[in-house]
Amino acid sequence: MAREKTEKVVFTFHTTTMAMRMEQCVKDAGCPGRLIPVPRQISAGCGMALCAPAADRVRLESLIQENGIETEGIHDLFL
Repeated sequence: MAREKTEKVVFTFHTTTMAMRMEQCVKDAGCPGRLIPVPRQISAGCGMALCAPAADRVRLESLIQENGIETEGIHDLFL
């Protein structure tokens, strides 16, 4: 039985360092989200992306600004 796909926000990064920094910021802030391989629907420089529920997009974008994290892109996907 296939699991139901839900709307996610996926942040991509130019470097693995930025992806790992974002993961740590998310963890420290108690936000949901985890690193995943970049979905094949999109492409990214480092091959890693942070996936989180779409409802947390604004909160995560604030974390990005507050911590000076450079993203390559932000994508809304059903995963």
